[in-house]
Amino acid sequence: MNRQSAWTIVIGIILTLAVFAAAFAMLRTVNGPAGGPQAADTAAVTTGASQSNVVDRPDCPSTGAGGVELDCLGGDNGKAPAEGVTVVNVWAWWCGPCRDELPFFDEFAAAHPEYTVVGVHADANPGNGAAMLEELGIDLASYQDVDNTFAGTLGLPGVIPITVVFEGTEQVAMFPKSFESTRELTDAVAEAVEGT
Repeated sequence: MNRQSAWTIVIGIILTLAVFAAAFAMLRTVNGPAGGPQAADTAAVTTGASQSNVVDRPDCPSTGAGGVELDCLGGDNGKAPAEGVTVVNVWAWWCGPCRDELPFFDEFAAAHPEYTVVGVHADANPGNGAAMLEELGIDLASYQDVDNTFAGTLGLPGVIPITVVFEGTEQVAMFPKSFESTRELTDAVAEAVEGT
C-alpha cells in the first residue's frame, strides 16, 4: 500500500467518526434530556420531581390520568376520582403547538363538565410547566410526568402534543396531533365517545 492510499484511509476514518459524533450530539439535543430543552433545569430536579419552585395549581383527580398514577403539577391528587370519559392532553412547556392548543382544552373543559379533562406535562421541569400555564391563564389541572411514565405505560408514540380519550381506564381514542380550535377538539372527542 502506498503512502497516498494510507492517508486516504486515515482521513476517511476520521471523517466517518466525526459524522457519527455530530449525529449523536444532534440526536441527544433533539430527543432527550441530555442537552435539549427538557434538560433546562435538571440539576434542580430530582427523581421525585421536586416541585418546590412550582406555583399553586388546581388539584388533579386522585386516580391519575387513564389509570396511570402521576403527581399533580402544583396541586394535590385529592380531587374526586375521575369517572366516565377522561380527556388527557400530553404537553410540554417548550412545545409551541402545545402552547397554541392548551387554551382550547381549557375552554373545552369549561364547556363540558360531563368530562374529566386534564393535562400531562411531559418534561423534567415542573416549574417551567406551571409557569407557562400561569402565563397563558390556563386553569386546567395537569399531572407532572418527569420520566415519560404516562406515554411509556400506554405505549403512546413519542410525539407531543398528543390527546388520549378514556372511558374509565380503557383507551378509546388517540390523537397524535395539535388541535386548531375548541370546535375541532369537541368534534373529535364526541366522535370518540359515540364510537364506544
